[in-house]
Amino acid sequence: MQKKKHLSIGDEGHLSDLRRGQRCLVLDFHNDNAALRRRLLDMGITKGVIIEIKKIAPLGDPVDISLRGYELCLRKADMASIDIKVVA
Repeated sequence: MQKKKHLSIGDEGHLSDLRRGQRCLVLDFHNDNAALRRRLLDMGITKGVIIEIKKIAPLGDPVDISLRGYELCLRKADMASIDIKVVA
């Protein structure tokens, strides 16, 4: 079993690595699924947007995030394809 790493301010990683209350800047996407990429872009998850982790379900999936003035729930598997940099 792999130990989950915790990211600090200035660290880069994946959106799925963040804890509740952390904020990040989206750097890029890395997935082969064009439909998923299009869906994420349509929901407002684009390069340069700031995302905050609001709530995490008791079993860890899904995760409630806040961006562009609204909240959105995403699965951890989808979040793992989003590269981020922690800003707070």
